Amino acid sequence: MQKLKKTYKFAIRTSLFITIIQTLLLSVFLYIEDSLNYLLLLAFAAISYIVCFLIIQYRVERFIYRRVKKIYDDLTLLESTSLTKQPITTDMARLTREIDRYAKDKKLEIETLKVREEYRKEFIGNVSHELKTPLFTVQGYLLTLIDGAIEDKKIRTKYLNRANKGVERLIYIVKDLDMITKLEVGDLSLNIESFDIVELVTGVFELLEMKAAKKKITLTFDMDYPNPIIVHADKERIQQVLTNLIVNSIKYGREKGTTEVSIENLIKNKVIVRVTDNGEGIAQEHLSRIFERFFRVDKSGSRKEGGSGLGLSIVKHIIEAHDERIYIESELGVGSEFSFSLEKLE
Repeated sequence: MQKLKKTYKFAIRTSLFITIIQTLLLSVFLYIEDSLNYLLLLAFAAISYIVCFLIIQYRVERFIYRRVKKIYDDLTLLESTSLTKQPITTDMARLTREIDRYAKDKKLEIETLKVREEYRKEFIGNVSHELKTPLFTVQGYLLTLIDGAIEDKKIRTKYLNRANKGVERLIYIVKDLDMITKLEVGDLSLNIESFDIVELVTGVFELLEMKAAKKKITLTFDMDYPNPIIVHADKERIQQVLTNLIVNSIKYGREKGTTEVSIENLIKNKVIVRVTDNGEGIAQEHLSRIFERFFRVDKSGSRKEGGSGLGLSIVKHIIEAHDERIYIESELGVGSEFSFSLEKLE
């Protein structure tokens, strides 16, 4: 048998006490009148008990409910509709649990909104900074030409080329932002196909060979891969992932350093691709934010290396769009290793 609510127990006991007292009083009255009628006495007791129970239960519930609901509404811990969906209750333990639950939910919601607000402010500040630099550069060159430098053919050509580079950087940033937005909303479709990941890495090495040569950085595999390793993914997007990771390793790699790519079997139908360098490395406090948009470890020096500041964020979104994971391990002054999993064709 289900336990009675505490309010019912309260009303039952109170009604019983009132009924006993009223019955005793009536008994005394009838005894005094010398006309005791037991049937009348029992009927009076039953009716008195029922009436007292209904009145007390209704009054107590309405009394407590109104005050508790006012507290809820005043504190905005509960929406008014949430109370109307449930029967009115004066069970204080239940009300306390409800308040605690909603208070924790609201606290979590507020903390989440604060974090998002901080992220929004930082993101807007970063976008503003990234766009401001090339915009002001382009504007400066154009104003100089307007002020009369356009008459000098040598200066005109040089300044127009520099202004064009600024515009190209703006286009690069906008394209990367557009790609991230599409990846986040699932609007960028992946062209899944089977291809040799070893061949793809070799192609990326060839594309970046001259860039690496400027810092005398060696691009290499950890070992010879005589046989193809066939994976199932979007070839173009994975090429972009590898390009971004290797370009990053070149940017922040040490002079005469090495960027090494390894491909290992993870489980039966998975491989893990590792891109390892012996460059600057990343401090532990920055690792949790390294894939955020525009996040830069070195706020001043890294900008001279160019790029949109969106490369690693794009890498993360592309890998996650494949339902795979990307990992990072790094030690300041030692180097970094980025690794990601891919589906292997059995």
